[in-house]
Amino acid sequence: MDKVRWGILGTGSIANTFATGLTFLPDAQLVAVGSRKLETANTFANKYNIPHRHGSYEALASDPDVDVIYVCTPHPMHHDNTLLCLRAHKAVLCEKPLTINAAEAQELVDTARHEHVFLMEAMWTRFLPLMGRLREMLAQGIIGDVRTVIADFGFRADYDKRVRLFSLELGGGALLDVGVYLVSFASMVMGGAVPSHVVSLADTGLTGADEQSAYVLGYPQGRLAMLYSAVRTDSPHEAHILVKAAALGSMHPGSMQRA
Repeated sequence: MDKVRWGILGTGSIANTFATGLTFLPDAQLVAVGSRKLETANTFANKYNIPHRHGSYEALASDPDVDVIYVCTPHPMHHDNTLLCLRAHKAVLCEKPLTINAAEAQELVDTARHEHVFLMEAMWTRFLPLMGRLREMLAQGIIGDVRTVIADFGFRADYDKRVRLFSLELGGGALLDVGVYLVSFASMVMGGAVPSHVVSLADTGLTGADEQSAYVLGYPQGRLAMLYSAVRTDSPHEAHILVKAAALGSMHPGSMQRA
């Protein structure tokens, strides 16, 4: 086919960003939007000249003119909304985090495989040109023998128990909002290896959501990832990859180099 026909499930701020981004892709066409209310779907559709407007998620999932659906509802709804689309044999690109726990994620993966449809988490950072080059350098051994990843992602938001960032019911907290980027980055650098050990500590606020949290992931061969995320504290927003020294010379055998 000449164009991939997209539908958007949800009409929040990220849906607007995604709809705008699709306009820059010559092989993409935004043909449908689904909301819990037809009025909301119409308002969104009018803004982006979308022909198909649906007043329910079920109607969007059943639209025969849609090839793939972008799910961008609040975190706790990702599982049910994505499952609905997969069972309707629609490919799905789901906003991060894919789900709020591993069991829900596994069910989505199992369903996608059973239905033979495409499923992917919308981890946009994986598609930055810099990340593509990093993967090439890792694959070619240019960086060296990776031993440790150190990364942080923290920002300061004003406290409001009603907003998503601080609401447990809406999947708030630092880990699910920005920590997922760090975990994804570490996984990428470590070649997709599954951690054998995980140690974590969180500072929970008044609502019980983690306002800052840190995690150490232990990988095979003694490799480590040390990650920090926050929604009430600014951090440098840096990532470091530490490797074994290529030429030891006079250095101590256990010394490291930074990439």
